[in-house]
Amino acid sequence: MTESQPKATVAIVGGATAGAEVAARLAERGIQVVVFDQNAKPFGKIEDGLPRWHEGLRNKEYANIQKKLSLPLVEFVPNTRIGEDIAFSDLVQEWGFTSVVLANGAWRDRPLPIEGSERYINKGLVYQNPFVIAFNHQDDSSWSGEIPEIIDGSIVVGGGLASIDVAKIVTLTCTQRALAERNIHVDIVKLEIKGIPKTLAAHDLNWEELGLEGCTIYYRRRLEDMPLIEIPGDADEARVEKIRKSRLTMLNKASEKFKLKVEPLSAPDELLIENESVAGIRFRRTQIEGKRVISTDETYERRGPVVLSSIGSIPEPIEGISMKGELIDYSDWDYGRLEDYPTVFSVGNIVTGKGNIVASRKHASSVSQQAIEVYLGIADEEEGQDGPPLAADSFTEELAASVSEHAQGQPPISEAGYESLMNRVTRRQQEVSYTGSLDSWLQGLTAS
Repeated sequence: MTESQPKATVAIVGGATAGAEVAARLAERGIQVVVFDQNAKPFGKIEDGLPRWHEGLRNKEYANIQKKLSLPLVEFVPNTRIGEDIAFSDLVQEWGFTSVVLANGAWRDRPLPIEGSERYINKGLVYQNPFVIAFNHQDDSSWSGEIPEIIDGSIVVGGGLASIDVAKIVTLTCTQRALAERNIHVDIVKLEIKGIPKTLAAHDLNWEELGLEGCTIYYRRRLEDMPLIEIPGDADEARVEKIRKSRLTMLNKASEKFKLKVEPLSAPDELLIENESVAGIRFRRTQIEGKRVISTDETYERRGPVVLSSIGSIPEPIEGISMKGELIDYSDWDYGRLEDYPTVFSVGNIVTGKGNIVASRKHASSVSQQAIEVYLGIADEEEGQDGPPLAADSFTEELAASVSEHAQGQPPISEAGYESLMNRVTRRQQEVSYTGSLDSWLQGLTAS
């Protein structure tokens, strides 16, 4: 083994928020890292899972990820789906990696918990991920995917940051259209920054004059339970109460600025079907006992042109990895360990079972209240729309230290073994026409 050769090699599956953070921490420890991503770009849901007004956050994360994946000792392999293009067991056991870190996120929409609802997808029932992606591409002439219609009075089932984004798409788009009918043309990104009331006031209008119903989010818990800010596990009663009040303040600001409503203590019970299409939904009232959601006998109906399901995202199964319900069957949930693969760790949304950038950051870094306010679009204007950097915290450091300790505790990879591994990496890069330089690769994708 040469002096310059790393003593350990780690594969990371997924190059976005969490994966890039761990890759950088390991590379700084002198470990060779190879990052595999299923997409051409290593940006995950940041690229298309965020509505297009999150331009500041998106560009910041692009730069952050690109910087981390361009460090010495980090190799990037795009367009490679583990479990299909490369068998998971082969990656773990045959390629020669000391450890593997799963950081490939949560890409599938969690199914709406109503029996038979899958029959009505795109028949009045639309899921969050394709809805947001379609919204981002609705003015893109080259987009070949479906474009769900955005209709006033839509029903959103969910809670949290992602459901607010979905509701904002509805109210902002419908406001933009209503203004256009009055020959007032506003950019939707600028409308999101300024907010609906201020934009209307600038044109001597108010919300009532537009004649719009708006959009309502139906949430199964109380308003103060909506997880806009996470409650730390060690928080005392005073801290918990403070966070709940902050949640309500954030929710009230978002509701006023974007003209959306939230109906709490409402769980989806049955779809209302007319002419083979969803015409609304029946909800069951709930009550909270401790941390539990209890269904009651009370039900009520709400009709609307579209039901938008935004109840979270879950990991896509990887062939070779055991699942437990919707999530991977981890033997250690703190570090995402697998009983059958002791060299495997996991980080980010693939562990949390959530599918948004803030949840991924929370599992790999700290997220300040100000950053969440910026994400929601309710931060004070003088704070700017980019917000503070989402700095890494101790969890990522702990995970990187655990992976590093495990890797360093294994027999050092031989010179021949290291050369063989890196040759396999190079061959896969060549198969997908990767240039070997992330900067030039991304520039080429943009140019094309």
